Amino acid sequence: MYTLSFFALFLIIILFLKWRRIRLPNEPPLDKGFLPWLGHAFAFSKDCAKFLLKMKKKYGDIFTVQVAGRYVTVLLDPHSFKPVVTESNTKLNFTKYSAILMDRIFNLQFPDYDHNKEKALLKTQLQGKSLSSLTQAFLSNLKTVLLIDENGTKNVWKKEGLFNFCYDVMFRAGYLTLYGNEAAQTNQQASRVKDRIHSAQVYKIYKKLDQLLIKLARSMLSADEKKEAASVKKYLWRLLSVENLKTKVNRSNWLESYCNHLQELGIHHDMQERAMVLQLWATQGNVGPAAFWLLLFLLKHPEAMSAVQEEVKKIYFNCVMSTISQEVLDNTPIFDSVLNETLRLTAAPFITREILQNMSLQLADGRKYHLRKGDRLVLFPYLSPQMDPEIYEDSEKFKYDRFLNPDGTKKTDFFKGGKQLKYYNMPWGAGTNVCIGQSLATNSLKVFVSVMLICFEFQLTDPKTEVPAFNTSRYGFGLMQPESDIMFQYKVKVE
Repeated sequence: MYTLSFFALFLIIILFLKWRRIRLPNEPPLDKGFLPWLGHAFAFSKDCAKFLLKMKKKYGDIFTVQVAGRYVTVLLDPHSFKPVVTESNTKLNFTKYSAILMDRIFNLQFPDYDHNKEKALLKTQLQGKSLSSLTQAFLSNLKTVLLIDENGTKNVWKKEGLFNFCYDVMFRAGYLTLYGNEAAQTNQQASRVKDRIHSAQVYKIYKKLDQLLIKLARSMLSADEKKEAASVKKYLWRLLSVENLKTKVNRSNWLESYCNHLQELGIHHDMQERAMVLQLWATQGNVGPAAFWLLLFLLKHPEAMSAVQEEVKKIYFNCVMSTISQEVLDNTPIFDSVLNETLRLTAAPFITREILQNMSLQLADGRKYHLRKGDRLVLFPYLSPQMDPEIYEDSEKFKYDRFLNPDGTKKTDFFKGGKQLKYYNMPWGAGTNVCIGQSLATNSLKVFVSVMLICFEFQLTDPKTEVPAFNTSRYGFGLMQPESDIMFQYKVKVE
């Protein structure tokens, strides 16, 4: 009895000492919030952009807040991002935090996980000739998803939510491109119909996981949601098992390399399945939402739509094309500007590092701050640079030519405090953890928009419909998703 009481008292003292943390000299401003241990957890998870902007106005561009038992130092000065994104893993570590999320969301545990080694391996399969092959495969699979009509209704106007349409199409085409097609039938048309049916079923299940993902990451699922998440994950694990993937044809080199990598590491089959589901989300979880915002901004801004249409015509894109060169895709400065502007307004990932040892961080203006071992360091580029009114005039407005110089070349010179920025737009991350799939994602979006503009008529059901607000709970996890969908209608153009 006395032992239990002493142990309980000891725990209370430890928790009290932890909660009563005080700011030491040369540390960033500290705000623990009013609730012991929880601190600012509710405000952070509900709308972290709003919360962090409030903190920035109160403390400046660096501060530490308590969130659910963790102390998180937030840096919002883009001039000072370089030492964070380039610092070695021995001091500022990405792998440790990613391993936590892999376990929480995907029940995935890798012994001795080396994120950098895996990234270097997969990067080679997403560039050069491999990139070209993937792009051609995506074009073919996109046509399968969009232009094959087994019901004979291709010339009829169809109504659908724009977000669901874009996510559905991009996910299915991307899934078939990376993971392979269904085994060949007696003819190509039958095979494509089978691909359409299968990929639609996969998207339907994946979408349930995507809707639960934020709560999974934060360990906030209800009892019923836990059951649903477990059921969905089991289905996806079976679908992407080693045995099932072996039955696919046209498997990408990316998939082959990843499968071989997992086998060489001696990863158990159960964990290989979970790793495949992680990669499914990592490769497809942002490109669909990006396609939605792209099409929506084009529909809401006729001058942007016109400019992109003219550019697509100049590259001679048409509905019967089976290939498109990288040289052509690299020569679209107007589309590039539209995409950069779209991502500036809608990409809101955290760049997170675990602080593994006590260290000093020097900001661009000369100030030095002490960072504590065990804390977490976070950059949130959405607030600055991306939405910073000092960097971008009318920062909340979409301007399709914002990233174009007057002569039509790419604009890269943006300033804050009179100094040019190295990091002025960061939807793909930066430094050692920049997204390795950036080129494939960009190519896929260009191909998708080109197919929509050349092969389809489409419009908002109500042109006066406002751009929907963000689902603010998704801040920190990549591309934002809308709070509600917006209806549009489309049909194949009659030749």
